[in-house]
Amino acid sequence: MPPALTAYRLATAAIAPLLPLWLARRARRGKEIAARLPERYGIAGIARPPGRLVWVHTASMGETMSALGMIDALADGAPDDRATVLLTTGTRTAAALAQSRARALHQFVPLDVAAHAARFLDHWRPDAAVFLESEIWPNLLAGLDARRIPRFLFNARLSARSAARWRRAPRLARALFGGFQLIAAQSAPDADALRGLGLTRVETWGNLKFAAPDLPDDPAARAALAAAAAGPFILAASTHPGEDAPVIAAHRILRATRPGLVTIIAPRHPERAAAIAGLAGDLPVSRRSRGEAPAAGGLYLADTLGELGLFYRLAAVSFIGGSLVPIGGHNMIEAAQLGCPVLTGPHLTNFAEAAATLRAAGALADLAGPDDLAPAIATLLDDPARRAAMAAAGRAACAGLADLPARLAHIVLARTVPDKAP
Repeated sequence: MPPALTAYRLATAAIAPLLPLWLARRARRGKEIAARLPERYGIAGIARPPGRLVWVHTASMGETMSALGMIDALADGAPDDRATVLLTTGTRTAAALAQSRARALHQFVPLDVAAHAARFLDHWRPDAAVFLESEIWPNLLAGLDARRIPRFLFNARLSARSAARWRRAPRLARALFGGFQLIAAQSAPDADALRGLGLTRVETWGNLKFAAPDLPDDPAARAALAAAAAGPFILAASTHPGEDAPVIAAHRILRATRPGLVTIIAPRHPERAAAIAGLAGDLPVSRRSRGEAPAAGGLYLADTLGELGLFYRLAAVSFIGGSLVPIGGHNMIEAAQLGCPVLTGPHLTNFAEAAATLRAAGALADLAGPDDLAPAIATLLDDPARRAAMAAAGRAACAGLADLPARLAHIVLARTVPDKAP
């Protein structure tokens, strides 16, 4: 075991007595579910079913969404060619998505303390483990290796900055990444970065986010919104502080010639709705959480969770936030899947390859900065043919990876032996 891994193991054991205080504080802030805190110590809340079980771990809502198709593929098929799926997540929003849409048992991932990991693995006895993107938990990985449970890293990504850090600890990198049966990178640059760590079992399979199921819709709610104002509707999705003011400024410019315009602002964190309303000045403001209808020429604050599918279908154009400020961007693929033309700012570190794919397909247009918002939206609103072409291009780009979840699931099932324990 590399010295760094030994040191990590000792350090996590040393801080373990303090973790209940930390978790209790998170629960008070609404970031944990108090009744399910035992799961964070590896204490299962439900029994393990008999037969083959594949453990899939996703960190948050984006990764969970991208895993849904693969989970379906693991659970489908003939009795001898399917598995029960245990899905673990680290956030409450991901847990809510998992419980509403995933064909899987759900637990919160245990904190990465060796004793918690052992308790979790001894109860669930997974026949294989799948981690998505960049979720690397040394004690959980060591526990899998000690039990000879095959593990996979899918939709893997590794930024240049992270790769540079890992290269400074080559033995640790090989111990953690080298134990994966297969690393399926989401892009060629990610694969190259991983191979640069001396890893050999790395392949480029494509981005699972392009194969995620469409976001859900509520046709009745969408019809009610469309009837409330003449439109057009535009959407600013997943905005962060520093982006709402430019969106509102663009709205003021656009509504001068489009009096029915409604700008929907769906902040990344809905609790910011009151602060955004404070930026509106004399503009009409309606809030989704209060059941209010949008007003012509006004702002509509989508301060709820789980409804972006509705708004992407309603909007003529979408701007994806986290990209005018240095956040790194958010998932623009969800909009493209639903045929909503996409605008993004220049800060796309976390979605550079996805943006490049959509850009090359003609489904995405770039903004150099906030001053580009109003003219870019106006150009698209005035050109229905271009909007239709962007919509078709986005759908086509996503359709090309429709079989990826099934191919990844097949690899996992082919390399596992069903659990025989009662």
